[in-house]
Amino acid sequence: MARPDRRRQIMQAAEKLFTTRQFHEITTDEVARAAKVGKGTLYRYFRDKEDLFFQTATSGFDELCDLVQARTAEGGSFSEQLLGACTQIRGFFDSRRQLIRMMHTEDGRVLLATGTIHERWLAHRKKLRAAVGDIIRRGVSEGQVRDDIPADILAAFLLGLMRMQTMDLKDVPEKLSRPQVVVDFFLRGASSRNPASRGRKPAGTVRVDTRDLTVAARFSKG
Repeated sequence: MARPDRRRQIMQAAEKLFTTRQFHEITTDEVARAAKVGKGTLYRYFRDKEDLFFQTATSGFDELCDLVQARTAEGGSFSEQLLGACTQIRGFFDSRRQLIRMMHTEDGRVLLATGTIHERWLAHRKKLRAAVGDIIRRGVSEGQVRDDIPADILAAFLLGLMRMQTMDLKDVPEKLSRPQVVVDFFLRGASSRNPASRGRKPAGTVRVDTRDLTVAARFSKG
């Protein structure tokens, strides 16, 4: 019989608890009970509650970065590679939506105030930005992306748009919540001269109804 993965067992129990209550309301004793392990076993894998939360919230992040980075070695056009990477990233944001939001709320500020945790979170973000930047550099070399802004900065802009779409625009029409919309906006902007905004749909673009953009603008203003 296969030996249970205690670390995964503890993280699954922690995720259920962290997504139903505030960070400060949950104790490691509760997590241990929910995971059906002793408290000593919990501390064998995690230094403290903050470390447990962080590892739970970012579980799969390294694998995500590896998958995104591997996109640059795959076939297909630049726009296809970028959309594929953004689709993978969006899937991660969706699966960790509540935990990532908690990391940015008042309770999250306490979590990120810890020096080591804050540095680890910044390192995670930097790794993902670098992976996306590698794809964008291909677009720069092919003349499809402007070259006056460093690729890593452009990657930060794109990831910011994706976080905003996932976290702040969840009530917009479904077709505006797709990764294709962010990729098209990133590559072609909001200019009315964008052919897609005038009803023509060049290859690799996403056609978006202007009435839906009006709805999105209203929601984004809060």
